[in-house]
Amino acid sequence: MRVGLGYDIHRLEPGDGFMLGGVRIACAYRVIAHSDGDVVLHALTDALLGATGAGDIGERFPDKDERHRGRPSHEFIREVLALPELMPWRLVNLDVNIIAQQPRLDAHKPAMRAYLAELFRLMPARVGVKARSNEGLDAIGSAQAIAAQAVVLLEPKA
Repeated sequence: MRVGLGYDIHRLEPGDGFMLGGVRIACAYRVIAHSDGDVVLHALTDALLGATGAGDIGERFPDKDERHRGRPSHEFIREVLALPELMPWRLVNLDVNIIAQQPRLDAHKPAMRAYLAELFRLMPARVGVKARSNEGLDAIGSAQAIAAQAVVLLEPKA
């Protein structure tokens, strides 16, 4: 068995929405990022890479590389899932914790869970999506940033 832990944070600014967990969130903010800035998919990418000892998202998809400008984050996931390091492993489950003061995310959690289950070919019961505020503390609590933590469990393929 292998466990991977991932984390990502991006600044927010006034805008018309952003991608989160593969779902478009219409709101008064946008994410400042090189790619599409989906902190959930970035944290999951990092978790998968960490579980297999295959580096991290910054090494695989550096923000200095113009090929990644505006790139959809699901492409990072698909590329990582195809890595030789992941071939002997099967994803058992994943769990995501989103930390954001604004926008409120409870209404979007079912859509994110369904999207992640489809992307990773998992039963929805093996996908956890939770949302938390930061109780008004720090950059996240003042709606200047959004973050995500992710954990994945891998087991050897039979």
